[in-house]
Amino acid sequence: MAGPGDAAARLPELLRPLAAEPARAALFLDFDGTLSALVKDPRDAVPLPGVPTLLAELAAPFALVAVISGRPTAFLDEALGPPPGVVLAGLYGLERALQGAAHDTWASVIDEVVAEAIATAPPGVYVEPKGLTVTLHFRRAPEHEDWVLAFAERQHAARGLAVVQGRRERELRPPLDVDKGTVVRALVAEQAASGEPLLAAAAFGDDVGDLPAFAALATLHEAGGPLRTAVRVAAVDAESPAAVAAAADLTVDGAGGAAALLRDLAAAAGAASVQR
Repeated sequence: MAGPGDAAARLPELLRPLAAEPARAALFLDFDGTLSALVKDPRDAVPLPGVPTLLAELAAPFALVAVISGRPTAFLDEALGPPPGVVLAGLYGLERALQGAAHDTWASVIDEVVAEAIATAPPGVYVEPKGLTVTLHFRRAPEHEDWVLAFAERQHAARGLAVVQGRRERELRPPLDVDKGTVVRALVAEQAASGEPLLAAAAFGDDVGDLPAFAALATLHEAGGPLRTAVRVAAVDAESPAAVAAAADLTVDGAGGAAALLRDLAAAAGAASVQR
């Protein structure tokens, strides 16, 4: 049977600093396409088998484990358990950024867009309300991509909503400078304020929405930045945007590959923590 030493040996060299000193390291993880296999209907998305337990295992030795997703935090909470010690940040950080009257104003705008989309969407287009955002999925009806793009552009022009590209989907959201990168930077800063600044971090993702998280890690690793090690891992499949793999330091085979790599990280980091 493979042991912790085998897991450490299997780790790519770039990730070994995280496993060697997990108490000063962080993991920033996407959900769809990274912890969950992509499905035709997003309502059917569930974490891969064993992922909630795996996240809890990672949270024990690592200083910070965060799942940052375009899904609402309530969805992540239900889908993942939630795992103890894991930070869940939904809607690309919008739920953290929008509070009080601003939250209510934008939620009302999104409600109006949801109602219009449901009333006019052609068959097969799934309208996914998320409270502060709405996503229009055309994975089951690729012939209606033009309708989705046109609807999104009309809402951008009429209401000022930002249009975010996804894999066979478009998301409409408030036009705030908030994304996975701002969440990563905020969490790194919060960790530093606690008195135990991070020295290493890795971000796992599969879509263009993860590129800001990749970019944030690169910035935090640049000369004078707090991170000695920053690793960007792309979960790649046949329809992955080329830009995601191009921005990554490592690629793995889809969500299954991401989960396998995280299992090796958990085993190696756990062993390092015990030895200290």
